[in-house]
Amino acid sequence: MVVLTQADGPRSAVQFFAVRALVIATAGLALASTFAGAAASRSTSGLRGIVMRGPTTPVCRVGEACEEPAKGLLLQFRRDGRVKAQVRTGQTGRFRVRLRPGRYVVTSPALKPWQQLSPRVVRAPRGHLGRVDLHLDTGLQ
Repeated sequence: MVVLTQADGPRSAVQFFAVRALVIATAGLALASTFAGAAASRSTSGLRGIVMRGPTTPVCRVGEACEEPAKGLLLQFRRDGRVKAQVRTGQTGRFRVRLRPGRYVVTSPALKPWQQLSPRVVRAPRGHLGRVDLHLDTGLQ
């Protein structure tokens, strides 16, 4: 700690406090940038999207909806043959799942043998939620 005497005068006191404020501000900025970098490295990776199922009728006519949201469907995301994450779609067929970056095979235990999801293989990007929309083929002909 610096002790100012009367001989130093008011100008020295002002300079001392200006330098002290500059040092504190610089330290604060360095600390803030450190925390910002740590937060960015831990950002969420995963996928979000919607699952639509169809056809919903054997014959699709022009002007009629032939698909609908796949409500309450359990999705499993597998890597190396093991389930790494699972999520259930909402009332509108939407889902959001956290995944480590990489490729996953999407399956569902609720599917009948003639039903299939496409695409079957999806990729979770690094550092953000990627968007992938899935289609559930109901097998109706």
